[in-house]
Amino acid sequence: MKKYIIGVLLLVTQCFYAETVRDTLYPNFRQYAYEFEDFCDACGCSASGGSMGFSSMLDQNFVGLRYMYQSYSSREGIFNNSPWIDENFNTMQVWARIPMFRNFQVTALVPYHFNNRAPSTGKQTIDGIGDITVLGMYTVYQTKTDTVNYKHTLQAGVGVKAPTGEYNGSNNGSVNPSFQLGTGSWDYMLAAEYILKKGNYGFNTMLNYTFKTENNQNYQFGNQFNYGGTLFYMIKGQKMITVPQVGVAGEVYASNRQYGEDVPDTKGDIFFAKAGVEAGMGKFSLGVNAMVPMNQNLTGGKVEANYRLAVNINYSL
Repeated sequence: MKKYIIGVLLLVTQCFYAETVRDTLYPNFRQYAYEFEDFCDACGCSASGGSMGFSSMLDQNFVGLRYMYQSYSSREGIFNNSPWIDENFNTMQVWARIPMFRNFQVTALVPYHFNNRAPSTGKQTIDGIGDITVLGMYTVYQTKTDTVNYKHTLQAGVGVKAPTGEYNGSNNGSVNPSFQLGTGSWDYMLAAEYILKKGNYGFNTMLNYTFKTENNQNYQFGNQFNYGGTLFYMIKGQKMITVPQVGVAGEVYASNRQYGEDVPDTKGDIFFAKAGVEAGMGKFSLGVNAMVPMNQNLTGGKVEANYRLAVNINYSL
């Protein structure tokens, strides 16, 4: 069974390595080529969770609210002495993980974005509903008895992201072409999650890969691979359960494309350290998580991720 679990995880990972790198080409790109695809999927367009995950360490099935804040700095120009500008991505997300039938759960993510940036031309803001994601997860394997030392759970699934957020093609030639509410495209996802527990200790790892399609304005954001691992410990009190957690997460972005051509400098990768805590009492739980980049290579150093924060409140089903 261990070989089977490892094989499924490797299969999802290979989807990433099998993909070719993609970008987008548009006039005057050299003047503004300092953005990367992460602004779309992790921030501006879909904010589906990405390396922040799709589930709670405390609640198997739940409905709740999650607020995510992501801070970036981007060079406004192509020269080494060009000024840096701040870009702030805020998302209020309704999220839920609901059991449908035996061994099958559906995760739904409905984001509302309110983002801002401060280029030299003046502060810019956008707000509105983002792209809605629905993900179905099937329990491939789960330890049958509580008497064993180690408990294993492996889930795998597929998902779809609908173009419910507004996409403005005229923004492609602006300071940040991915400063959007949505991708304007139907995108598809493969995902896997593995949980190992022994007593009050546990380890959670997740992989997800998103295949992007071209929208009706001939723009295609690059495919995205997210991965992460989290160690957690359950502290059980008389009325409250507290779950501190630490881990790592990474994201890899392929290049964007426009009219079938790659756009230079739109791919990248980033590696985070993360820490957080969840606390539950009765049916309710509260969680706080923070992520800090340890290594990043985003558009040749023209974009820097600063940090990410997330706060959620859930009701257990």
